Amino acid sequence: MNLSLFDLDNTLLAGDSDYEWGQYLVDRGVLDRATYEAQNQQYYDQYVAGTLDIHEYLGFALRPLAEHTAEDLKRWHAAFMRERILPMIGARSRALVQRHLDAGDLCAIVTATNSFVTAPIAHEFGITHLIATEPESRGGRFTGRVAGTPCFREGKIRRVDSWLAVQGRGLEDFAVSTFYSDSHNDLPLLERVSRPVAVDPDPQLAAEAVRRGWPTISLRG
Repeated sequence: MNLSLFDLDNTLLAGDSDYEWGQYLVDRGVLDRATYEAQNQQYYDQYVAGTLDIHEYLGFALRPLAEHTAEDLKRWHAAFMRERILPMIGARSRALVQRHLDAGDLCAIVTATNSFVTAPIAHEFGITHLIATEPESRGGRFTGRVAGTPCFREGKIRRVDSWLAVQGRGLEDFAVSTFYSDSHNDLPLLERVSRPVAVDPDPQLAAEAVRRGWPTISLRG
């Protein structure tokens, strides 16, 4: 059995689900446009630049989950999936995932975006295992805080290692371990697997892929 790991935003998706979730709530009038939209864009720009403070960002991104009921969040997310996420899933992304599933690989999505936003997306791809940033909840309500290690940069390695350890495995147990990503923020995990693949990479990752001889593919179109 081989291991196949997939980043989500701007890799399997032609866009960023975390950013779009915030914008979706703004467009619905759930969040105030003047106070939220500019900050959402600023944090996204920091992520692209590689300067994001993940704990500061998560304090911002998880707050809307804590301010609304589970029923409202579920209803909004169902519409968000239809209106924003499904149009970002292309045929090439679906085919790539299906090829690894059909080969019998152990597959997982590994994403910094929280599991509330991403669990239905993983389900849409038919991927059982989701390694994501976990929002804390108590008494059926989100608290606005993070549970455990954020799944970001080096945190992705820790979270993948912990997930595999529960199954009595390690990365070294797989003949081939593949990780698909678009972002230089994922270099720590890309460097750990036996087959790193750059997917529609940002400029920094594109340069690293060329320097290291890593394959580069496109899932757009």
